[in-house]
Amino acid sequence: MQLELYVQENFSEYSFDEGNIDEQIPIETWENWFMQWMDIMNSDIPPASSYEVSLLLTNDNEIQLLNSEYRQQNKPTDVLAFAALEVDYPQPINFPEPLPLCLGDIVVSMETAFRQSIQQGHSLKTELAWLTAHGFLHLIGWDHPDEESLVRMLNQQVILLRSVDITIHLE
Repeated sequence: MQLELYVQENFSEYSFDEGNIDEQIPIETWENWFMQWMDIMNSDIPPASSYEVSLLLTNDNEIQLLNSEYRQQNKPTDVLAFAALEVDYPQPINFPEPLPLCLGDIVVSMETAFRQSIQQGHSLKTELAWLTAHGFLHLIGWDHPDEESLVRMLNQQVILLRSVDITIHLE
């Protein structure tokens, strides 16, 4: 299985005065996380020779604009996921090599992630893994319209984080 992961960082407007970001996550780490998660969630992902995921790390202002436009909630949030698999569109045919299956886009507010990491008493890296795992599950069709499905999804996030050697405890 191959993965094309596009990571864009767009949060330079915020200085993180309370503790500066010294936990830059290299692209190789992001790729490793997503590959591990895709292996674990293989049965939930349509078969393809390769996959594509986009991750945008941004600030509260930008995520608020997206949240307002796409979810009609005019406030910042921690993570948004835009699942490409929810869109019914024809797959291209007659290409010499198959195109990657686009799973979608995940957007994370670094400002909110930073605040939440302090509130939860863990590192920013742990919070970013938590939020991207949540977004990833949304990309492959998981949702939490009720308490029972939310608990199931949160427990799956714990499993995904353990697979990349990050321990998190649900309260």
